[in-house]
Amino acid sequence: MASSSNTSDVRDALAAAVDAFAAVGVESPRLDAELLLAEAVGWDRVRFAAEPEVGISPAAARRFGEMVRRRLRREPVAYIVGRKGFRHIELEVDSRVLIPRPETELLVELALELRPGRVLDIGTGSGAIALAIADELPGCEVVATDTSAAALEVARANADRLGLADRIEFHGTMLPLDPPRLDLIVANLPYVAETEWGGLEPEVTEWEPREALLAGADGLDAIRALLADERVRCLSGSVRQTANATVVEAAAIALEVGEGQAAAVAGLVRDAGFGEVEARPDLAGIPRVVWGRQ
Repeated sequence: MASSSNTSDVRDALAAAVDAFAAVGVESPRLDAELLLAEAVGWDRVRFAAEPEVGISPAAARRFGEMVRRRLRREPVAYIVGRKGFRHIELEVDSRVLIPRPETELLVELALELRPGRVLDIGTGSGAIALAIADELPGCEVVATDTSAAALEVARANADRLGLADRIEFHGTMLPLDPPRLDLIVANLPYVAETEWGGLEPEVTEWEPREALLAGADGLDAIRALLADERVRCLSGSVRQTANATVVEAAAIALEVGEGQAAAVAGLVRDAGFGEVEARPDLAGIPRVVWGRQ
């Protein structure tokens, strides 16, 4: 794509980028080319169709050329432009965190149905789930955790930028040491099996944080560890004795899972003490969220 920096108009720039992306196996070459060109020139993509012959400044052409070179190395578009939309908010993202996926919005939709007063988002990453819940449920208190200090930096920065920092309590552990009363636990934990890794796109295997994706031979190690934690078992409605009182905690838990994992995860959720268990499909019909309640 060396010629892109000398491209004189939108039509030529897009055509060259689309051809280059298709040649290396990019899944959506036209969309990616339009998104990157829009970022480089500071226009809305709609203008490309309306004014295909409009000229591109040399500075914008150089920016676009560099973006195209990065995309040809299969770096995700979200990392190149530095942001990703998720529900009604826009998150800043980089290689310290996973890129939020549309299927993860199911966890937010479930929270909107249940309308919890206090939510714990485990493995928050960019903060997508926690911030979306805080944004759409103004009365909800949100606790967000992640064992990655780098990911928490991104999540906190997003909270500050979106004006939601005073609504979210961040912790650098999987579970707060002394969990407060919770109405709902949500988690998008790693669930990729080691045997699946080689079949994933380079955008995932070469750029996104491996520790946020891989979870053992069958992809369930992280979910097992969470549901086996005594604090979660207490939170599931079992009785917890404290120095001053007997505490019964969280009403529900919701977990994002991979294709083919819903039945196994449903069993783990039941074993953890959540009696009523259900799986929710994503737009492709794949059971994507397993949730249980008392």
